[in-house]
Order: sequence, then structure tokens, then C-alpha cells
Amino acid sequence: MSARGKLLAIIGDEDTCTGFLLGGIGELNKKRQPNFMVVEKDTPSADIEEQLKSFLGRQDIAIILISQSIADVVRHIIDAHNDPIPTILEIPSKDAPYDPSKDSILRRAKGMFSAEDFR
Repeated sequence: MSARGKLLAIIGDEDTCTGFLLGGIGELNKKRQPNFMVVEKDTPSADIEEQLKSFLGRQDIAIILISQSIADVVRHIIDAHNDPIPTILEIPSKDAPYDPSKDSILRRAKGMFSAEDFR
């Protein structure tokens, strides 16, 4: 019996999600739930929060990619998430450049090391 791999999930604007879906990441689980969410300008933050929490609770998802501008909307959930899997990775979008100072993983890593660790 072979073990099935874990999925990549994406929360992003239409172009970002389309690119990843064309790359082959699109899946539906047994409950017919997709592993992606397209966020538009009028998408309520409560819907984004609900989808992120749903992805965090799914056993079939190992990595969640989220556009950084959208991550800012649900930053409190991302900062509270401490489990290694699923990992939440923030990515740039075409409308907003990537800002490393906002990235939760880089901020955590920076807090683990002092300036002397790099001398």
C-alpha cells in the first residue's frame, strides 16, 4: 500500500492561483473541497480567515502558499500558527512586492538568532 503525498494549498489573487493551477496543484479532497482560494478585492476577511483555518485543519495539506498582501489580512492567524505542518509560506503577487520584514517565518528565524551568531 503506497502512502499518498500531501498537497500544496494556495490563497491568492486570480493570476497567482491560475498560475499554480496550470502548474498542476489543483485538487479536490473526498469532501469535494478545493486546495485553493481565489481572493478578489471584495472578498470579506472573514471568508479568508475561514479558508485559512480550514486549510490548517486538513490532514492532506503540507504547505499553504499565501500572497503576502492577503497574509496581512489574516496575520493574527498566521502568527498564532506554530505547527511545522502545514507550513505557511508568504509569496509576492503581481500587485504587491514581497516585504521580508512582514514574513512570519523570517521574523521567527530572526528572533532565534542574535547578531553574534552571524559573526
